[in-house]
Amino acid sequence: MKLILLGPPGAGKGTQCKRIVDKYGMGHLSSGDILRAERKANSELGQKAQSYMDSGALVPDDLIIDMMIAAIKKAPSGYVLDGFPRTVVQGEGLDAALEKAGEKIDAIVNLQVPDEPIMDRMTGRRSCPECGAVYHVVNLKPKADGQCDAGCGALTQRKDDTPEVVSYRLKTYHEQTAAVVGYYQGKGNTILDIDANQDIDKVTASVLGKLDALNG
Repeated sequence: MKLILLGPPGAGKGTQCKRIVDKYGMGHLSSGDILRAERKANSELGQKAQSYMDSGALVPDDLIIDMMIAAIKKAPSGYVLDGFPRTVVQGEGLDAALEKAGEKIDAIVNLQVPDEPIMDRMTGRRSCPECGAVYHVVNLKPKADGQCDAGCGALTQRKDDTPEVVSYRLKTYHEQTAAVVGYYQGKGNTILDIDANQDIDKVTASVLGKLDALNG
């Protein structure tokens, strides 16, 4: 399967992607993880993207499209795109590249969460700067307070998880990324709407159930 996972910031896309990948043995292509890796490596792309990421703004379409197409070419036959496409322009760029390769997206998993719970989710989120694992101070606590379960060390709060940046990210999502769902609906793609405003395991059960049905 080739899937896109959409949803507002804080909807749990990273967590659900990892569970999809674990079950189906697919590749997990996270635009955020790839960008952070580029930034950590101090690459040219990472330097260009850093100011956008720290402010919560979307990285320009041309940078993201080139980066993600390169990652897709290296990916296994099945993958989940996490955090991409975030604009209709990115969706068009992705579709053009896939069409050229004789491929297409099988389904879009659309995690739906109202705005109100998002702030608590994101400001309470902590992540491991080494392995990228994500936790939450209430909903997904690490085994040892403030420490990564994999033994990497202390967890941190990302700069884009502060209240001011979260508010801006939600505004940006509604102005730009939410339109991506409509774009794919207009093209006749399969959209799997998921109520993500519930327990993480229930969200996973709903996602995997719909994907199992899709696989027949």
